[in-house]
Order: sequence, then structure tokens, then C-alpha cells
Amino acid sequence: MKRTAYYNDVPQQVHDPWPIKKALTFSDVDTTHPFLTLSRQQVESNILLYMTPQQQEHLRAEGQVGFNAQDDDTGEMSVMKLKWRGSYYNLIGKWGKVVRGKGLEVGQEIKLRWFNGGLHYSVPQQQIVAVPPIRMVAAPLVQDHWPIRKVLTSSDVDPHHPFLPLPRKSVEEHILVHWRPQERERLRKDEQVSINARDYDTGEAHGMKLKWRGNYYHLLGKWANIIRHKGLGVGKEIRLRWANNCLFFSVPEEHIVAVPSGHDDWPIKKTLTLSDVDTNHPFLTLPGKAVEDHILFYWTHQAQDQLRNEHQVGVNARDDDTGDLYVMKLKWRGSYYNLIGKWGKIIREKRLDVGREIRVRWDNGCLVFSVPQ
Repeated sequence: MKRTAYYNDVPQQVHDPWPIKKALTFSDVDTTHPFLTLSRQQVESNILLYMTPQQQEHLRAEGQVGFNAQDDDTGEMSVMKLKWRGSYYNLIGKWGKVVRGKGLEVGQEIKLRWFNGGLHYSVPQQQIVAVPPIRMVAAPLVQDHWPIRKVLTSSDVDPHHPFLPLPRKSVEEHILVHWRPQERERLRKDEQVSINARDYDTGEAHGMKLKWRGNYYHLLGKWANIIRHKGLGVGKEIRLRWANNCLFFSVPEEHIVAVPSGHDDWPIKKTLTLSDVDTNHPFLTLPGKAVEDHILFYWTHQAQDQLRNEHQVGVNARDDDTGDLYVMKLKWRGSYYNLIGKWGKIIREKRLDVGREIRVRWDNGCLVFSVPQ
């Protein structure tokens, strides 16, 4: 009944007729691999919420669902598909035709909404955010010498599975923007490209690869050597930039950051989404960085290795609100983690619904969670 009441409440449509807005990136307008990437929170809050239960179930069971889509600028209709990719969704089907037909380019803003049982989208001319050529020529390096910065997590410094994941937006805005079109095309076709990299702190050169992983890019090749030689650990900050056809990186000693352990009793907080409270396919999705900083950080190396090798590990869990104990599993899914096992039972017993906040922490060898009233 709560779920039904939530579906009948439509605040997004009232406040903003276009609740989903996105500036198009290189991968969004790539016609060789045509798809539009949309964040999970936006899709689940503004699209899945209004689909029929049958469509939602089909998406969960098959991983994708078809529907009618309308270009509100031209009135043209097409059949498209929404594909679930875990931490994000891809709009596929006729997307390549849309890119070509509308002449879409990087920087243009697309708006989307779900209305009358179908997906509507628009790229109004007055909303186009032009990307002037002068911004395409290393302007970010003037504003910030190191435009890409990341605090290293447990998976970043694991020499047994050596790769450094970098957010797609950062890579495309500060690295790929300086590449020639032919180089970007090769990355899209081969999904990885060899690059020159240089340690700014030591001057040492490395032959590395940049691999496209959908919503992320992985830096791999000599990453394990870099981890060992520089003694990289959790909490250190790495900085990256592209200059003179080379990827420069730096891990200055003065920027070591201790991962906080006790400033917040509940370091992981999440607003539950549709997929989190689906009892037919019960799992709770948690962001990779949050899990690695506030849960795996306290695990032994053996437990971390087991998770990497087997992709899941059994954990003891405790409901802090009731004191109930559960044996559950934490499953590694790449850029995020799923909490599975007794999650369906927890959903039913606590009557969890979309919009509720769950809080999570690791305490004395146990995963503790709470859903305050």
C-alpha cells in the first residue's frame, strides 16, 4: 500500500516538466556505439517510478525493457529500450539515429521525462550549451594544474587486480578532450588505447593503457608497479592531467589524507530506490567508494583478497533498530557492491519503501544498519 501511495504522488512532474537534464558527453554522441547513459537515481526516480508494474518486472528479469519514445521537438516516434547496467542505465535502440538526425554534439543539453506511458525527450536550440573551440585547447590546465584528483581506495591499491578507475566525466573533459578524433574513435572501437604516462614526482616514464568501461575508464598496464614503487595506500591522493600527449600523475607526500573513522557514527547513508526495495530481486546497492572507505578499510588483507577472488564474502549483519542478527553476503560488482542474503526479509519486516534513508557502518567485525523513523 505504501508503494502505491508513493506512485500516486507526482511531485517531479509538478515542479519541473523536464526532471532529467544532461549535457551530452563524447560517449553519448558516439554513433559507432550508440547509447545514452543516464544515472540510476534519475531513471528510478523519474522514469521507472511511473512505468507499469509489468514493465518494471520485465526490466528486472530481462535487464532491459522496450517502450515508445517521442522527440518533442519534431513529434517523431520511435521504439527504444532502457537497459539496466547496475549503477546506471543506457538508452538504446534508435539512439544512433537520433544522434545523426538531430546532429547532436558534445555539450548540448538533452531533457527527458516520462509522460502518458512513454519517454519524451527534447534538445531545444535555446538550451544548447556550445563548446567553444578555445575551451577544447587545454583551458582546464590554466584554471587547475591538476584537474583530476582522487583519494585512493582499497581496490585502487590492490596489486593483485591492478587498475585505477577514473570517472568518465573527468576523463572525457580533461583527457579525451585533448585527443584527436581518430584517437577517440580508436578508443571507442577497441575499448582501450595505449598511452604514455609519466610520474611527475620522479620523472619515470611508463607505457600504460586507458580502458573504456562504460561509466568509468580504467588506467592499467604498469599500475601494479606504480603501487609498489610509490608505496601507495588507502587515503593517499593521486592527481592527473594530460599535457604534451602524455598522462602525468603525482602523489605528493604532503597530500596524504587519513580516511576518517569516527567523525560520523553512520558514514554511509543512502536514500532507498526502487531496485533497493524490490523483493523479487532483493539486494541493496552501495557505492564502491563508500564501501571501500568505510567497510573494507577495516577488513584484514585476507578478507579483502577473498572478496576480490570470489567476488563475494559472507558477513555478520545487525539491525541497530531491533538488535536482530543476520548472516548476509557482500558482493563485488566492480564500481559498486550489493548486500544480499537476507535483504528481502529485511525489506518485508521493516516495510522499507522508496525514499526511506538507510544508514550503514562497520563495527567490531559486523555490518550494522539502521532505518530511523
